[in-house]
Amino acid sequence: MNYRYVKIIRDLREDHDKTQQEIADYLGTSQTMYARYERGANELPIRHLLKLCKYYQVSADYILGLKRKK
Repeated sequence: MNYRYVKIIRDLREDHDKTQQEIADYLGTSQTMYARYERGANELPIRHLLKLCKYYQVSADYILGLKRKK
């Protein structure tokens, strides 16, 4: 599947100098599962989308690739 958010969540994580493990811990999931979100192998659950929005202080529209402004 081709999800726009895949690149965006990876870029946000890297821009904030965070590891996959740190973000996975924040989301309450495993590093392996979070890596699958970044690869697009698994869909990002809405509850994780909302937590990432709060963590990075961006809109869901931004993470989903619907808007360019954070």
